Amino acid sequence: MAGGESNEVKLLGMWASPFVLRVQLALSLKGISYEYVEEDLKSKSELLLASNPVHKAVPVLIHDGKAVSESSVILQYIDEAFAGIGPSLLPADHHDRAVARFWASYIDDKLLKASNQASRGKTEEEKAEGKKQAAAAVETLEGALKECSKGKPFFGGDSAGYVDVVLGGLLAWVHAGDAMKGVKTFDPATTPLLAAWADSFGALDAVEAVMPDIGKLVEFAMAMHAHAAAAAASN
Repeated sequence: MAGGESNEVKLLGMWASPFVLRVQLALSLKGISYEYVEEDLKSKSELLLASNPVHKAVPVLIHDGKAVSESSVILQYIDEAFAGIGPSLLPADHHDRAVARFWASYIDDKLLKASNQASRGKTEEEKAEGKKQAAAAVETLEGALKECSKGKPFFGGDSAGYVDVVLGGLLAWVHAGDAMKGVKTFDPATTPLLAAWADSFGALDAVEAVMPDIGKLVEFAMAMHAHAAAAAASN
């Protein structure tokens, strides 16, 4: 454990999960060493089922034998439990902390849900509406970055913070989706701040250390789409 700590930290995850990536990013940015356990979600381990009996899902952080689930809860737990190690993810100011939590929730409630609808909608109309809502959410986040960063590179200012990690967890899939569709979600022409943010965040050593391979994600997505198409055709 970095910083002289001896507490045992274990992360149960799945390599392609953006929610698992968020936890990996937080641990990496704070310099916390941990044991990573890759889960087969088609044959979940007894440890996963016992550690997260409600949702039976990854990520799960196990710290000194005690389990914490849900990525947003885990991020805040890491910030509090390892307050003396590495940079803080959440700001010290109470109002700034509330603002950060608001935008983190917005990313999941608006951007992520709309993006999922755009790719997984049952009809072309649903997909088109999802795409429209996702574009609106990205535009709103461009304004949020301007407000939160105060001219600095990250939502957290000079260094990556809570909102950066929450959005950063989606970044690999954003790049994979862009590669598959031939588009640019964070387009320098329309969202220059987010485009610069994506470059700055992705270039951090702590981020590069845990980011999944984009080509591998594209292959994974194509396999998923092929499986879904075959299942639909057989019904």
